[in-house]
Amino acid sequence: MKKNLLILPLLVLLASGACSKSKNGGGGTPTPTPTPTPITPLITLAPGWKYSAILSLNFPTGIQAFTFDTIFNGRTLKAFCVALDYSTGRFDFKPVQSSTPRTPSQFAAAETGLVYVAINGGYYGGNQSYSLVKYNNVVSAPNIKAVTRTYNGSSTSYYPTRAAFGITSTGAPTTAWIYSVGAGNDVIYQYPTPSPNAEGMAPQPQPTETFPAGGSLWNVVAGIGGSPLLLQAGSVRITDVEELININNTSSRPRTAIGYTAAGRLVLLAVEGDNASAGYPGINLVDLANLLKSIGCTDAINLDGGGSTSMVIGSRLTVRPGDNGVERPVISALLIKQR
Repeated sequence: MKKNLLILPLLVLLASGACSKSKNGGGGTPTPTPTPTPITPLITLAPGWKYSAILSLNFPTGIQAFTFDTIFNGRTLKAFCVALDYSTGRFDFKPVQSSTPRTPSQFAAAETGLVYVAINGGYYGGNQSYSLVKYNNVVSAPNIKAVTRTYNGSSTSYYPTRAAFGITSTGAPTTAWIYSVGAGNDVIYQYPTPSPNAEGMAPQPQPTETFPAGGSLWNVVAGIGGSPLLLQAGSVRITDVEELININNTSSRPRTAIGYTAAGRLVLLAVEGDNASAGYPGINLVDLANLLKSIGCTDAINLDGGGSTSMVIGSRLTVRPGDNGVERPVISALLIKQR
């Protein structure tokens, strides 16, 4: 009787020790590590592109960030891309402008509400934007309406139809060669081909409702201007000659671009450059167009580049700015916000 009473506590202690050992991972069946949910990319991922869980950490469904750091067409390339499904209704496409230059980081920090990503906008000089800035149907700056080039030894005015990217009232993305017709800036026409200007040749007439042929109202609620067009309907179409824009087009430089895919996904792209110490020279316009095409873009435009190139995701600066690593103040930027 006493012998059985001594055995019972011993069995209880052994059972308790076994449970404790299993709980601490020293025995028994280990608890499986949860498998991360696979991410379905919003865009086609060409070789070298990788989904960035770190940059996408605070993104909701419908927006993703990707990185590229490998060889592209014979040169080492570092690039960042944000893709978003604007049709979800979660996002606000907001071009912004300042009367004094600000960095894209400062534009984002000054904005009320949650800003997911900010990139630099179009061209500028001093405190004036030379590229379209339109938001909520209000044009705060048009694409430049005239530029001066030398013709027959004299300074001559030319009237380029430059590229722009917009969002229609239905939320669809679009690109076009545009011109603000008339004395004001609110009436914007788009054309199926750019006005056929070229340096060294006689200037074309100032664009109107009927010239270039086939023009129609460009009805977008928000838009950002740049130059030149890079892709049209799935084909590389770089109209820098017609748009009278010479921006080291064949040189490797930092670049910023925006486009969209056949499925209507918006793509914001920034390529690092002017960074010889890290081996990142940048990219020329032809390769930029092909890089966008490789990730599914059918239509795209170039924005300001060089030292202006910047992409900020949350509070994180992605590309190293071309101005010796310091982000350049600019006049306009594009923000993707929470709606």
